[in-house]
This record gives sequence, structure tokens and C-alpha cells, in this order.
Amino acid sequence: MAASIDSVLTTDQLPVVVIGAGPIGLAAAAHLIQRGIEPLVLEAGPAAGSAVREWSHVRLFSTWGEVIDPAAEKLLAPTGWVRPDGTTYPTGGDWAERYLQPLADLLGDKIRYGATVTGVARAGRDRIVDAGRDEQPFTVHIQSADGAEERITARAVIDASGTWSTPGPAGADGLPALGEKSAVGRISYRVPDLKDPAVRTRYAGKRTAVVGSGASAFTALALLADLAKSEAGTHAVWILRRGIGANTYGGGEADQLPARGALGLRAKAAVEAGHASAVTGFRTQAVERDEDQLVLVAEDGRRLDPVDEVIVLTGFRPDLSFLSELRLGLDERLQAPAALAPLIDPNAHSCGTVYPHGVNELSHPEQGVYLVGMKSYGRAPTFLAMTGYEQVRSITAALAGDQEAAERVELTLPETGVCGGAGLFDEPENAEQSGGCCAAPSTLQIGIGAPATVSGGR
Repeated sequence: MAASIDSVLTTDQLPVVVIGAGPIGLAAAAHLIQRGIEPLVLEAGPAAGSAVREWSHVRLFSTWGEVIDPAAEKLLAPTGWVRPDGTTYPTGGDWAERYLQPLADLLGDKIRYGATVTGVARAGRDRIVDAGRDEQPFTVHIQSADGAEERITARAVIDASGTWSTPGPAGADGLPALGEKSAVGRISYRVPDLKDPAVRTRYAGKRTAVVGSGASAFTALALLADLAKSEAGTHAVWILRRGIGANTYGGGEADQLPARGALGLRAKAAVEAGHASAVTGFRTQAVERDEDQLVLVAEDGRRLDPVDEVIVLTGFRPDLSFLSELRLGLDERLQAPAALAPLIDPNAHSCGTVYPHGVNELSHPEQGVYLVGMKSYGRAPTFLAMTGYEQVRSITAALAGDQEAAERVELTLPETGVCGGAGLFDEPENAEQSGGCCAAPSTLQIGIGAPATVSGGR
């Protein structure tokens, strides 16, 4: 149900606009329907889970049992949908085809594809206007695939657009390294799909620098090591901004997400077998050309031997540009909601657990707008799909006026693993610390880095 700005509908009769038809956005729609609230999901891509499909070759850390939202499952059950074996691990492609797409098909015209959100504001109020602000609905500006523009009126906005479109650069200062943009033809920001013949040819027999220290970097190293076993001359150069310590390769056999622990062990095996070499304490400042190859230069002046390709997996960041007319309360470092940031900040947490959280931690000075899913974590490198499902369960309960349910905790998270972000682990003296992870790299993160998966840390 899309309403124009001139609609005579009361605010409560307007839909809740959900930005993004990925796992968390579709879960939000399912919870809204369960609460009797009309959702309208706006997806920039041509299909449900468009971002997930871009890392379809990457296997998730979490089992099927951990990546299916309960409200969504209730909607799907009467349709004859068959729930996958909860103990097995899906790929991104599996997740999209066997769960996200069936859910999207069920939602039908409650989803609009090819709809890119270009702005969100209060009706008739820019960022600085106070008068009557909270009584006004939201206006969501969209651009369709053919360039047509439209405004949609909404009672609330749930932004589940993720961070896939804004990967971190190779530059250690958070900006692209000198020469990085001009070398884009030889730099990728995704985990390569080496089953694709064209992609395999790109890396076979080549020297490839992998920049990053999280789950996505582990994945890339493991894949390149496998390629090196059959393609002579294939070698990975692993670029780390910190030193190698006890936790560099993750939680290993102690990880409560076994697939994640195994991934770190595969990366370690790649280094020990000589298929990858590690360069530590290297903060990239420039990317220079050496004929047909690239040379990475560090802030301290070190220059690496030339490489043929560079894979940058340094995490992701939220796109806040289309929310500039809203009053958001964001942490100045993580760009996550201010109340959530202390729970996930890698500058303060080298271990521990992220407490399950909901509407209280995700609210902003602008009432009725919420950032959820990976976007809610801002620049923090760790996120689990089930965390996002809990977020939207709580938010939709609050929108329905059920504050008791909104504040109730209905999630238990795994505690072990290693944080992949900067912060404490970025300092050499902290490289030997051990412990659990504040949240655990996400199902999304590895794909994102891919990623998100879902994403590598820095």
C-alpha cells in the first residue's frame, strides 16, 4: 500500500516502509504482518536478497536453524514450504533461493523492486524544523529503475539496507589509498568465486594481496590456497595492520560457531603450508603501478614486492546519505545507534558477549525511524542474522504498542570467537589477548567481505 503525500489517511493507516528486501528486511515485514501492520518493502535490486546473491558462493557460519526468522517461518508454513535441515550450513545462494525468495513471493506486492531510496524526511519538515515534527508522517523519496521519481508516505521507517554497497578501502586511515581508485581494475572488494572460470583465470598463477584480518579475509586465503594446490605460481600475500597473535585465526575448535572456527584454521593452514605469506603491521598508504603489477606502500615507507591483484576485505560502513534530513543519534566512531555502540565497540571490547537488544537501543531522537541489521552495527565488524531478527521482533512489537514484548529478550547468542575489528587488537601489545567475541562475525559478514558476511574485520 503506497500512499501519496496528499493522502487523507491518518498516520496509523499508513504503511511502515522497510528499506531492503534482504534477510532482516523481509523478517521485519513478516513481523509487521504478524502484528497486523501493513509493510511496504523497497528493494533497489531486481530480486529478494540481491546483495546476498552477490556472495552466493560463500557458505554461512550459521546453520539453517539460525538463519530462519520465526515469524517468517510461521507465514511460510501453510504454503507447503519445506524447511531445510536445521543442522546444515547454507551458502548465500541457498539462503536466497530456498528461504528469502519463497518469503518474498509470499509477500507479493508488499515488495517493490528496482526502487532505490534517495531520501527520507518528515513531511514538510527539514532537519532543523521543530514545530509539529513528531506529528508528521515520513516521506520516502524513491527512484525507480527507469529514473522516475516518487514520494511515499509512511508511519515509520525501518532501514535494513545493509552495508554491502559501501566496502572499506585499503587505506589504513579509512580513505582510499593514493592510487587505489585508479587501480580499480586490479582491485576487488569481494571474496572471489573461484568456481567461475573467468574469476579463476584472474587469480590462477598470480600473486594476490589480501588486505584484511576478519572472516572474509580467511575465506579468500583458504580459497586461494586451494587454487595454489592445482595452479602453480598462485600465492597470497596477507596484509595485516596488526601482528599475529593467539587470536589472529579466530576461536578455532573452541568457537561456538564451528564453521567459523574451522575457517580460521584453514587460513592458518594456508600460511603454514606456504600458500600464503603474512605481512604484519602494514598500514597501506599508496597503491603504485609497476608496469602490469601493483606495489603496496605502507605509511612507514615499506614497499611490498609487486602483486598482480589485490583483494580488499576491510569491512563495510553504512550509507547514511539518504537519511541526512533525519535526526539520528549515532555514535561518533562506529556510526551505530548511540545506545547500541558501547555493546559492540571493538575499541572497548576484545571479548565478551553482545547483549540481545531491541527498540530501546535502536531508537533515535527522530521517533519512528530505526536502523536494523548490519546497518545498525555501523562500522563494527561483527553481526549475526539472528541478532537482526531479534531487533525487528522488538521494534515491530513497539510499533504495535506492545511495550512489554518489545522489551522482552528472546535470544541467546554464542559467546566464543574473536572480534575482528580494529580497536584493542590493532595494537601489537594486544595481539596476544584471548577470549570470546563481542558478537561473532556474521553470517552476513563473511558474505559481505565476500560480505557479510558477511565482512572481514580490519
